[in-house]
Amino acid sequence: MRSRLLVLGLALIAPAIFAQQAGSAPAPASDHELVLQLMQRVNALEAELARVKQAPATPASEGEVPPAVATTPQQRHASRSSQSPMDTMDDTHGLPGMHFQGFSDIGYRASDLHNDHNAFALGQFNLFITSKIGDKFGVLGEMVLESDLQNAYGVELERLLFQYSANDYFHLNAGRYHSAIGFYNTAYHHATWLQTTVDRPFLFAFEDDGGVLPIHNVGVSASGLIPSGKLGLHYVAEIGNGRTSRSILDEPVQNRVDENNGKAFNFEVFARPDSIRGLQVGASAYHDKLHPAGAAAVGQTILNGHVIYQAHGLEFMNEVLVMRQAVEGGRVFHIPAFYSQISKQFGKYRPYFRYEYLNVPNAEPLFGDAGLRHGPLGGIRYDFTEFAAFKLEYDRTMRRQLSTINQIQSQVSFTF
Repeated sequence: MRSRLLVLGLALIAPAIFAQQAGSAPAPASDHELVLQLMQRVNALEAELARVKQAPATPASEGEVPPAVATTPQQRHASRSSQSPMDTMDDTHGLPGMHFQGFSDIGYRASDLHNDHNAFALGQFNLFITSKIGDKFGVLGEMVLESDLQNAYGVELERLLFQYSANDYFHLNAGRYHSAIGFYNTAYHHATWLQTTVDRPFLFAFEDDGGVLPIHNVGVSASGLIPSGKLGLHYVAEIGNGRTSRSILDEPVQNRVDENNGKAFNFEVFARPDSIRGLQVGASAYHDKLHPAGAAAVGQTILNGHVIYQAHGLEFMNEVLVMRQAVEGGRVFHIPAFYSQISKQFGKYRPYFRYEYLNVPNAEPLFGDAGLRHGPLGGIRYDFTEFAAFKLEYDRTMRRQLSTINQIQSQVSFTF
């Protein structure tokens, strides 16, 4: 290695030496100094190479997907995109380095809904960024470019986290995060390539797509292991601004200003037992108080339970949720919802099926327009490569006092 570096260095300085010889003869000291500089550079490169070879492998940080579950490229990325610092220091310049990964999709959809036109569509352009800025500190960002119903593009910072990782038992994150309400919202973020299906369950639809849940929050989140042996218990505790009282004129995520002094709280506990690799069972409880303008305050409590199994090519995901909306001095509304999804990998093919249900009473003051929605969904996913997939899907959505919607969608999703 030393001789190769020396030859490379001589090759680089040879033109300069010959140029000097073509003119006036250089002073002997100049050539001597040049060779000394080259030798010093070779020594530095050798030392750097030896340091890299002797450095121990960085242990995997605690992720949102258990090691036994992370068997597909999508799940391996979900583990890397957890809320823990990533090892991306740039030792060459002494400055923190950044790791970039992109996601996007291109789709086509057609339905029998009145006045709904079939169309090709560009999906979200997602730029996922991580950086380690110290031994226990890191930064995670997720920037999304997306078109609206007027075909205009906008930019949104979907996640921004300043991260501190003390050990496996305590990770602290401050910024904008995905609320740990159940499983789906923290396992599958904004990249459609990560998920099996074309779309998220409408229970977990994003706020600006009409979703009823506080998918995003701005505040502080702590997570980690609970000493429990082979039971594999984990916890997540969050406090944040919560979402605005729902209005088409409001930005649903309170990024800078909270509409009240109260804060939203969420706590989740889940188990990943060693005895059944790929199994996760958990429950979460979320509470906030919403203050819609010109109306009574609404106390909001969201309870979720989930049972997930992802191993040996089989995916079986089940979540049930009840949202309690208590109008101050008035009625109490209950919003039940669930989904159940199953799929099986056969080589590059993965057929899947999901049934989902959401029932919002019409008189509910904040989400009544969501109404009743339920129905089956089925399709197949084909992975062209490890980083690109094609999905073909049919879904049927039945609605209260409205016509049933039949829809066909196709999508090419990819990461780069």
